[in-house]
Parts: sequence; C-alpha cells; structure tokens
Amino acid sequence: MADPRIPILSDLESKVLWLATWMIHNANNIRPKTDGLKVGGHQASSASLATIMTALYFAILKPEDRVAVKPHASPIFHAIQYLFGNQSRDKLEDFRGFHGAQSYPSRTKDTDDVDFSTGSVGLGVAQTLFSSLVQDYVRAKGWGTDRPEGRMVALIGDAEMDEGNIFEALLEGWKHGLRNTWWVVDYNRQSLDAVVREGLWQRFESIFRNFGWDVVILKHGRLQEEAFAEPGGEALRQWIDNCPNQLYSALTFQGGAAWRKRLMDDIGDQGDVSKLIERRSDGELARLMSNLGGHDLPSLLEAFEAAQKHDRPVCFIAYTIKGFGLPLAGHKDNHAGLMTTAQTEEFRSSLKLRPGHEWDLFEGLKTPVPVLADFIKAAPFNAMGRRRFTASRLDVPAEITATQPSTQSTQAGFGLLMNEIGKSDSALARRIVTTSPDVTVSTNLGAWVNRRGLFAKTEMADTFKKERIASTFAWEFSPEGQHFELGIAEMNLFIMLSALGLSHSLFGERLIPIGTLYDPFIERGLDALNYACYQDARFILAATPSGVTLAPEGGAHQSIATPLIGMAQDGLASFEPAFVDELAVILRFAFDYIQRSGEAEVDQATWLRDAVGGSVYLRLSTRPVEQPTRAMTPDLAEAIVNGGYWMRKPGPNAQVIVAYTGCLAPEAIEAVGLMAEDRRDVGLLAVTSADRLNAGWTAAQRAREHGLVHAKSHIERLLAEVPSHCALVTVIDGHPATLAWLGSVHGHRTRSLGVEHFGQTGTIADLYRHYGIDANGIVQAAQAITPGRPIRQLKLMS
Repeated sequence: MADPRIPILSDLESKVLWLATWMIHNANNIRPKTDGLKVGGHQASSASLATIMTALYFAILKPEDRVAVKPHASPIFHAIQYLFGNQSRDKLEDFRGFHGAQSYPSRTKDTDDVDFSTGSVGLGVAQTLFSSLVQDYVRAKGWGTDRPEGRMVALIGDAEMDEGNIFEALLEGWKHGLRNTWWVVDYNRQSLDAVVREGLWQRFESIFRNFGWDVVILKHGRLQEEAFAEPGGEALRQWIDNCPNQLYSALTFQGGAAWRKRLMDDIGDQGDVSKLIERRSDGELARLMSNLGGHDLPSLLEAFEAAQKHDRPVCFIAYTIKGFGLPLAGHKDNHAGLMTTAQTEEFRSSLKLRPGHEWDLFEGLKTPVPVLADFIKAAPFNAMGRRRFTASRLDVPAEITATQPSTQSTQAGFGLLMNEIGKSDSALARRIVTTSPDVTVSTNLGAWVNRRGLFAKTEMADTFKKERIASTFAWEFSPEGQHFELGIAEMNLFIMLSALGLSHSLFGERLIPIGTLYDPFIERGLDALNYACYQDARFILAATPSGVTLAPEGGAHQSIATPLIGMAQDGLASFEPAFVDELAVILRFAFDYIQRSGEAEVDQATWLRDAVGGSVYLRLSTRPVEQPTRAMTPDLAEAIVNGGYWMRKPGPNAQVIVAYTGCLAPEAIEAVGLMAEDRRDVGLLAVTSADRLNAGWTAAQRAREHGLVHAKSHIERLLAEVPSHCALVTVIDGHPATLAWLGSVHGHRTRSLGVEHFGQTGTIADLYRHYGIDANGIVQAAQAITPGRPIRQLKLMS
C-alpha cells in the first residue's frame, strides 16, 4: 500500500529546495550590494540534502532529537524552519547579511531552532556523539527522566569525513558505549575541489562497523529497484555499481541523452537491457539514473523508521547527487557555483511560481494548502515548539577554602580545593563533572576522582585495589561517578566540554563541567575550544602546567601564546593567579559566572559584560611559591576577580612599577626589593587577569566615545594616581604582548618582559635568566627605562 505521506513530503521537498535556492539567488543577484563581494551560499551542496532533511524534519525526528546540520545545508535548514514558523521572511531575505539567517547554522546568531552550531567541518558531527554520552550521564544520575531520550543526529558531507577529529570521537564513543546516535553521510561523492576517490563508502562502512555501529547503505531508490526487477535490470545494476564517480557525475550533469548514449554503448547490445532503456524517454531515463537512495523518500522513511526501533548507533551512507534537482547537478565545479538569473527563472517557472510570490509558503504546490498546513503542524519534531530548556542556578558557597601549606603551586592548590569541594554533599558538588584527556593525575584531579569516582554506565572495579596492590588512586567506574576519563586527544576534551556545557539547554539539567589539560596543548584543540565558546557552552578549563616554568620538559611542553589566546577568545574569561587564595576566589567566581545568562549589561565598576556569563580559563603552574598570610577581604576578592590589585601601592613620586602575572610573583617581589634603595616609591601590581583588565579598558573607552564620560575601567582606576613620569615594567611567563598594552592606559613608558621564542630544558633559574624574566632581568629593564643613578643591587648581582 502506498504511503500517503509521500505526495505531501514530495511537495514539501520541492518547496524546501526552491526556498533554499531562491534565498541564495536573492542574496547574490537581487539584494543591493555595497562592497562588490560575492555573497555565496552553496546551492549545490544544499540541494543534495533536501530530500533527507525533508524526510527527517517533517516525518521522523521528535522534539527530543537534536541535529547538527552540514554547514553548507544551512539554506535548507532555514527554509524548513521558515515552513515551521520558526524563521522570518526578513531573515531569509537577509541571508548572509547583517542580522540575517546565518551562513552556517548558529545557536548564538540564528533565531531559528538550531541545536548545534556548525561551520568548522567535523566539529558538529563529533558534538552529537559527545552530547549522546552526556545524555546518558544525566539520565544515569536519575535527572531529566521526565523527558524521553533523544537521538543525536549529524548530517555529514562525505568530504567532511576527512576531518581527523571525527575518528578521534568515534574511538571515544566506542569506549563509553555510545547509544542513540545517527550519522547520515551525504555521499554525493564531490568535495569542494573535486570528485572523491572510488570506493570510499567501503572504507566508511568498515570503520563504522569496527567501532560497533550499524551501517545502512542507501544506494538505490525505488525507481531503480523497480527497473532492476525488469528483464535486463541486473545488468543495469552492475553498470551503476561499477560506474566511476567522475563519470556518474558527468553524465548526471549532461542529462538523459548522454545517459542513453553511454548506456547503449556499454550494455545496450544486450536485448533486454536495450529494451529497458528504450522504454524510457530522456527525461525518464535521467530521473531513473538520479534516483539514488538519498533522494528517494520511501527508501529514507523505511530506513529511518527501522533504526528508530533500537538505540544502537547508526551510520547511514546515503548516495546523493550534488546539486540534485538543479541545472548544476553533477558538475565538478558546482560547489561554489551559482545559478544564473535565467536558470533561476526557468526553475521558478517549472515549479509554477508566480513572479512576486517566490517567498509564499505553499505557492505552486499540488497538495491543498489546508492539508499541507495540518501536516506541518502535526510533524512530530514540531510537537513542542521551541526546544531550548533552562535550568535553575546552583548555589555557590560564600567562600571556598582548603588547608594549604606555606609553600604551594596553583596546580596543587587547585587539586586541594577540588578535593575540599568533593567532601561536600552540596548540590554544586553533585553537579560538577570533570574530564581530562589522560592527564587526570598529572593535573591534580586525582584526589577529586578518588572521592567522586569515574563515570561508566556499568560498574567496573579497580583491579589493583581488588588485588590489594598499593596505589594512590582508586580507579572505580560506576554510574555514580563524576569524572569522564578521555583518551589523549585534546579535540575530544573540548567537544566533550562543549556537550557538557550545553546540558542545561539541551536536556534541562545543569552541569558544572571542569576540564583539565596541559596548557601548551590548548593550541592542539583550539578549533574545538573556539567552537565550544561560539556555541555559548559553559565550562571551567584548568590548564596546567604552563610556561617555561615547566623547565625540565623542554620547548614542546612549554606554552608561550596561551595568555594571548585567553585574551582573544570570545566567551572565555581568562585568569592566571599567582597564589592559592587568589585561585580560591576565582574558582568561586567561576562557579557562578558559568551559570549566568543575563543580558549584555555592563558592570559599572569594570565595564565588563559579566551579567551574560561565559566559560572560564585558569592558567596554572606547577611551581611552588611562598603563600601570603593575609585576610581575604571583600575588596581584595573583588579586585582579584576584576583582574588586578596593588601588592604594593606606589607612592606619589613613583619612578617605576612592576606588573606581574602568575608564578613570576617571587621574581617581581624580589626585584621591587632590590631597586627600592635607588628608585623612589616603587609599586608592585598583581595582574590576575590581563584578559578582564584589557576587556574592561576597551569597553570603557568605547562607552566614552558614545558619550558616557564617567566610564572608567578597573585598570584605569588602578593606574590613575601613578605619576606620568613613572615607567612600567611588565613580566609574564608567556608572550610579553599580554601585558604590553598597560602603558597605553595612561601613557606610561613601558618595557614588557616575557617569552617570545620556543623554550628548552633546564632549571627554572636557568630559563628565567635566559629569557630575562628573573629578578635581575626585571631590575635591568627598570634601570634602562627610568632616569637616575645605577641600581646598586643590579651591579652586585652581576
């Protein structure tokens, strides 16, 4: 019996393809341009997914399902959302324009129902896998069970499968017993520049089956299957299966007559095959040969509905044609190609669309409008409307403390603070989930994990403990555990943090994700970190060890640029404390900050958008330093969070100020003492966050430019009373540009010290001396930049 949905879905597929095509045409050829740039929009790449996305969104997906759409299929996605009533015509008309529908689906920039941002190919794909693991984690805790489990679905371009992070994610999914995940490969066999290699689908199939996935190959549509059942059909099947990708694409572009000639030349001397071909017109033959599984609604519905009956991960390899239904179909140059105005007019006419009615929802469709409207309204995916959840904020303790030795590193302090939190049964402690790429112990999370356990859906005992072998760490896995142990792949860490950090929005359950890694390897996972922040995922990143201070490890493990990354990365507040009491204050702030979701209102004290919130990056160190004995007053705590405070306030005739960050505090303190006899009123500025100081200063300047003359940032107030003749010496175990801007705040001469070149092995003293960031280097810089007699202690040290 024929499926009554097919005619309606066919009409909707036609409308979706038209709206996507027209959206791109409008942006490139009708909307006024002022800069002369091609707008683009990927008409051919969108078209290859029109059938698949129509089947999924209008018939298969449920509200609890979440989708990462192939970036280049963004116009198809926006067209579907327009039909659902979640997208406006104005936004479509402004596609790729200011405040219009985005080039690639964006959780933060689009107003329609985007589940996962995509754009940097491969990342959205992996996000679905890790989001499925997070869903399992949430439900294992007994949270969110009032809602049904959803499937995490990725729509993937076949060339996107070249991205290495996808295969890193597959391995992690296998380790953690992945469920409820569908990856639909748009196997159009064309990449940006060319046609893909022969037999690639076999490699895909082998990879996925090896990782425990079901694989469903959608190669032939119903028209082809019916033709194969005719006399001579088996020969046609063999010809199609053996046809090289480039030839199939070329013949698709050339059309029915070319198909006929080639088929008759290759297999037409067989009587039954000749008759099969001759029974069809050129148009019918072209439709037959382009009726691949990924463009056949009955085949797609059957495959998707069968996969809904179980929770195993499934990879659908759906054969498609790039540019399907458009005059660009099959051409190897179609990726960046755009239909001409004449071609668009011909396409419009073929769909019976009246001029001026191109944006109308149901113009030109055969199905009666009330039937279409009711069908869309009844689509399972649309049953709950918008699907963004919120979650209650968790209370944060008034202070976080732990007994500390007199000499301590910030990395060790982080471990002690986490252990202290782990002792508690507060809601905050229960919602913390930690993760690390095989560096849990070496980043000082071991004590936390001993207390809270490792997460797995089934219990696994610690064999060493069972065999009574002494060990510092108890590695027991259970559904009660709160730590995800990952393999050593930083991309996976950041995508896992992205998934954990969106739990409140995707699953309605608040998590407090904390990830740890070695600071230099932020750069290895930087694309995924940027992706997580772009999605507005919320997490805390503790990166340690850092800098050349990790002296024995050498240049490959010594970070230089990460402080600049922390300053430049949107959505990430970066801190580098020197002392553990500073870290405790910052960590408490971070627990609250990552839960904020207010409007972009500026703080009148700092001119930062703290009401919005974001993620937090802690750059920590393994270097033990003497801890100050002091009371943590509210004013001091506020200054630490705002980015800096005076360790020693300069006098009215100050000649020089030393501004330091992080573990170079002892060198800065020593340098101030050494020059005190020969330079007046020396000041010592502790910078806990160059990022927040700089952001606040920039925002305050912008506010003044817009007439808010009273706007003054935290760093402007700190330096307000420093005499104009005073010089600044800044020092950081990182790139000197991190603090070099401080002199621009009020026009003070500045010498910025730091590390500009790859590190090397040695002792801390060796490397600090070599890079000029020891006490002697600071004093030398101060002597060179300030007038007055030579600094006597410098001569003694020399």
